[in-house]
Amino acid sequence: MNNLCADIGYKSINHIGEQLCGDHVDIVDQGENSTVIVLADGLGSGVKASILSTLTSKIISTMMAQGLSLEECVSTIAATLPICSVRGVAYSTFTIIHLINNETAELIQYDNPQIIMLRDCEIYDYPKSELNIDGKKIYKSNINLQENDIFIAMSDGCPHAGIGTAFNFGWKREDIAEFMATVAHVGYTSKTLSTMLIDECNRLYGNRPGDDATACVIRIRRREPMNILFGPPSNRDDCDRMMSLFFSKEGKHIVCGGTTSSIAAKYLGKPIKASLNFEQSDVPPIAEIEGVDLVTEGVITINKVLEYAKDALGENKFYEQWSIKHDGASMICRLLFEEATDINFYVGRAVNPAHQNPDLPINFNIKMNLVEELSQCLKKMGKRIKVSYF
Repeated sequence: MNNLCADIGYKSINHIGEQLCGDHVDIVDQGENSTVIVLADGLGSGVKASILSTLTSKIISTMMAQGLSLEECVSTIAATLPICSVRGVAYSTFTIIHLINNETAELIQYDNPQIIMLRDCEIYDYPKSELNIDGKKIYKSNINLQENDIFIAMSDGCPHAGIGTAFNFGWKREDIAEFMATVAHVGYTSKTLSTMLIDECNRLYGNRPGDDATACVIRIRRREPMNILFGPPSNRDDCDRMMSLFFSKEGKHIVCGGTTSSIAAKYLGKPIKASLNFEQSDVPPIAEIEGVDLVTEGVITINKVLEYAKDALGENKFYEQWSIKHDGASMICRLLFEEATDINFYVGRAVNPAHQNPDLPINFNIKMNLVEELSQCLKKMGKRIKVSYF
């Protein structure tokens, strides 16, 4: 089996004046290495479009993940969703990307802008075959995957950006492809690439979008393991076992917490070089231990990482902070969010008396909550997570 995996990220902006987005993205895992991604664009905008696109993406992704045929999926959509009394159309448009064993990609496209594919940071013209299902013209493609292949699926709000203002006929698909090709070589994550595309669409709309716009980016990359140690074990006799398991793992190693770093330094037989340089006022400074890739403070730093993780899954507005800063939380974010694909947590259950102060915020009280919440956020980013408690 190959060592490839898919990094998936998406972002949307709503039609001006609407609280709900008429586009919807659904991602369903089909076994360990296969995934179904559906981007649906509901008719019109607002509540009605949101319901149509959500139903469409949920039905298609669930049925395909269960192994049903494309014909059955489309027929079910046609029979399930109501027909618009004005336009006489039954359901939303959709784009499906079916990744099979991270070896091949099956692309299925109905009436959305054609998927843009980049290979070796160049625009790649992939083959398409035309199908007719229930009177609908659908394009289908099968592609053998390579490392660094990038797929960009979008709703029609993206090529419509700038109509009548920046451009006479909107932002053409070819121009969007050129825009994405210029930034692809930098190695940004899928979430960052989708954010850059949607931010540019929003700018072309003059920050007043005339349509819902969604971009979903899939980047094929090699697996990258990462290990993070957080807190001393509840039983002191387990220190050596915990350290032995942690340092024997392949990939980079992050140590969080004062006591934890002291145990790690003792195990490695290396001194801790502390820093008093506060890069950010609300995040304690980092330290250095030879043989460890990053050493940070514990609960406060991880709490900040969790804050950034929740934002990264949503508006991604803190990206400009953690992507360039050198405080402990920002450096952990870059390692976990951008580099890692498989993350192993080694969590000690020892209770730190300093964290039992009732005056502290509730999410500071129990580090187990932090680990659980952060693990869930990372899973939503598509990371493989394993948590071991000591």
